[in-house]
Amino acid sequence: MKNKLKNGQVFTNLFFTFLVLFFLVCMIANPAKFIGKSLEGISAWATAVLPSVLPFMFFTRVLSSLNQMEKLTRPFSGLSRVLFKTPPISIYAFCMAILSGYPVGSKMVADLYLQGKISQEDAFKMTSFCSTSGPMFIVGAVGIGMFHNSHIGYILFISHVFGAILNGIVFRRIKLKTSVQQNLKENNSQQNSKTKQSASSFNLSDIVTNSTLSILCVGCIIAIFFIVIECFSPILSLLPTPLAFFFEGVIEITKGCIDLATLSNPLLATTLASFVISFGGISTLLQSITMLSAIKIPIKLFLFQKVMHGVFSVLITLLLLFLL
Repeated sequence: MKNKLKNGQVFTNLFFTFLVLFFLVCMIANPAKFIGKSLEGISAWATAVLPSVLPFMFFTRVLSSLNQMEKLTRPFSGLSRVLFKTPPISIYAFCMAILSGYPVGSKMVADLYLQGKISQEDAFKMTSFCSTSGPMFIVGAVGIGMFHNSHIGYILFISHVFGAILNGIVFRRIKLKTSVQQNLKENNSQQNSKTKQSASSFNLSDIVTNSTLSILCVGCIIAIFFIVIECFSPILSLLPTPLAFFFEGVIEITKGCIDLATLSNPLLATTLASFVISFGGISTLLQSITMLSAIKIPIKLFLFQKVMHGVFSVLITLLLLFLL
């Protein structure tokens, strides 16, 4: 068994080594082109992500530090237990995730766990419905800015929200293995006690620093994945156009939605965009995984949650497109 694990690790390391070398060769072969793509990614981050996400990151962090979220979410305790089998505070995290978009929801889940307000099992459940995009991106950027149709934007947003709710219901029965709980119990209690002490006092400097570093990580990942898409462009060009644009979205959500909006078939374009937005793209997944590193969620589980969110959103999108 150990030999199989070692062989698997060796294969994974070799794969990523060759992949990184491939990216480096592409950039060295045409540096001007990839510098331009990097700037394009930074521009997309600065104009579409930074203005909308940073304020929400800051103010949600302030609310967490004030320790008032339990009071705000107390009226929804029954709803959260019935739908998701999670503490009342999960409803607050869900609402803020829906309002602010990626990756604020994941950041909130991690912060709540570190502050000892939710268990690791609760955190695993919450990632299924708190990793969401927001109305400013879906309705504003995608619907109005890319599709030039607010109706499509609202359909995508409604599908995204209800897809997240269905996803949360499906994953509400997640249980940690007893052995895992025992192994993590001592480390988690020590970590939570420290973070509770730090969370009890309001520290503006720490909040600003934390929010700034988080949003800079997001911008770095977006810029890198604009380069990744360009490296794979010769392969993507061999696929049918809708499929190529779809895989662009699977890699980086913003670039994929921009290109999907140019398709001549609005039904196909909207459906594919619905999956891309709810899945989030590998770029957004890495942003979220970075935020969620504290809860030690298995990457396979989080990936499965995002795929299922995409599937639910597509089904709701198709239903709304035929009804409305």
